[in-house]
Amino acid sequence: MKNQHLKNVLELCLSTLLISVAGVLGKYISMPAAVIIWWRAFLALIILFLFCLYKKKNLKITSKKDKTIIFTSALFLGAHWVTYFYAIKVSNVSIGMLSLYTFPAITSILEPLIRKTPFNKTHLLLAILVLIGLYILVPELNIENTNVQGVFWGVFSAIIFSLRNIMLKNTSKSYDGKTVMIYQLFVVTLTISPVLFFLDTSGITTQYPYVIFLALLSTAIGHSLFVKGLKNFSASTASIIMSTQPIYGIIFAFIFLNEIPTINTFIGGILIISTVIIESIRSGK
Repeated sequence: MKNQHLKNVLELCLSTLLISVAGVLGKYISMPAAVIIWWRAFLALIILFLFCLYKKKNLKITSKKDKTIIFTSALFLGAHWVTYFYAIKVSNVSIGMLSLYTFPAITSILEPLIRKTPFNKTHLLLAILVLIGLYILVPELNIENTNVQGVFWGVFSAIIFSLRNIMLKNTSKSYDGKTVMIYQLFVVTLTISPVLFFLDTSGITTQYPYVIFLALLSTAIGHSLFVKGLKNFSASTASIIMSTQPIYGIIFAFIFLNEIPTINTFIGGILIISTVIIESIRSGK
């Protein structure tokens, strides 16, 4: 039983590492956020669909209710990706990622309300710890400050992501993670398509290697593993474990983008990331 729990945690850690690369790529790729997300979803859709055909996986969604949940939550996923990348574009990778990872705190509050289950006192304490870390990230209450804008869009993205994960929690148990992601990527691709007529898409001619990398590792593989992880943990627990993403993201941003975090970023980040260690130990027990 302990070995299985360790395996589940390690799978979430791998998905965390892969998804964390998205933040650096989102900052590096010189195209509008919505255009990047369209290419990300479109290419990942093709990759996953071909893989599932090769493996002869069953892609049928048997329940009408499940179809509604998967398609509706896909809209939240698309909005989450666009707002997250926008947060990184207007500020930096550290601010954008750490703000996004308030979603475990948000999930721990929203999940009991939506599912009408008792509040977990530990999750509420961890949520407070995360919010204190977020407060430290904000340099001043000035909406014209780009870091403040990054925090705002990051938190907004976190709320959307939390709702998507809560919606998928039960449905994800019935289907393979790749199957769920194929349908979700199809919806994201379809709904974001209109931006191609209004925004500059010419950057793809020089940025395609990084977009392919984003679609394959971060999206097709990383998010499929994350959806699979929702089968083994509550949405709150899975979210908190995955809060290690900012650590990887900040390291990658330092190496590839030469972004150096401020002391406030370190302090706020430590408070946010410490919740991961606490929740990993608690969930294991």
